Amino acid sequence: MSGNYNNTSIPEELQNSVRFQASAVVYGLVLAVGLPLNTFSLWILLRSHGLRSPCTVLMVNLAASDLLLALSLPLRVYFYATHKWPFGVGICTTAIMLFRVNIRTSCIFITLISVDRFVALVFPLRSRSLRTSACACKCCVAVWILLIILCIPEILRLHSALKKGNVTNIQCFEDQGQTDGAVTMAVTQAIFLLTLLVINIVSTVVVIVVLRKSPSAGAAKVNNKMNVILIFAVNLLVFIIFFLPFSLQLLTFKKDDSGDIIRALICLASVNCCLDPLIYYFSLDSFWQDNGKRQTDAGTYSLSRS
Repeated sequence: MSGNYNNTSIPEELQNSVRFQASAVVYGLVLAVGLPLNTFSLWILLRSHGLRSPCTVLMVNLAASDLLLALSLPLRVYFYATHKWPFGVGICTTAIMLFRVNIRTSCIFITLISVDRFVALVFPLRSRSLRTSACACKCCVAVWILLIILCIPEILRLHSALKKGNVTNIQCFEDQGQTDGAVTMAVTQAIFLLTLLVINIVSTVVVIVVLRKSPSAGAAKVNNKMNVILIFAVNLLVFIIFFLPFSLQLLTFKKDDSGDIIRALICLASVNCCLDPLIYYFSLDSFWQDNGKRQTDAGTYSLSRS
């Protein structure tokens, strides 16, 4: 996530110009698709579903996280399109941290959605007291508060590193600062993301095994097994395509790394905010139906379509 901090002009200007233009196009497309899609999905979730189920609570928080990322993308598009940053160190730090927070919260909420569906399928009765909207809200609040607290030292180090450079010629998203502890932070985040990936893999494997066996007395009845498996499979694809390359690159991060690969993977990871609404919001039962028209079973409402 951190590249070399360079006060001089951008080297290999022609090559970087092509890369800048490609970055501006990618971020522009993500902005054009992700901002309206997440805004509309969040509106549908709150209007038609409210916060009446744990699955909806998690999806609302995922949409809010993606919306924050989308709102920061105009700054990236402007920088890569004009090669200029006139907005100062504070806004640069904010834009960079919004992306980092989105990566972390997206991974957490996607994993929580998988765990919620896993528990609802395998332990529908025993988990009823835990799978409530109140518990989901408390869990999401705890996630946001904990991440904000953990990000405070990172924000201060990043702001300080950027401020040491040429404040009149900030290469914001190119110069993310050689902060103290950058390598440790990168490796820690990589291990964290890989741990969440393992949780998703285990949940998917267990669900597939349970669905292939005869339903037990304690398992929930599922009408469309393939639909459930596809939902878990899509969770894994999101991690493997958008987050796994980023995580593996962080494991090999060095302080003197040029950061070119990281910047390319940042572009790739930002696309997840366009696919999250399509993958998770539309997998919710009766997404388009009004409250009065929805009829879902208490044990399987978050697992199969009506």
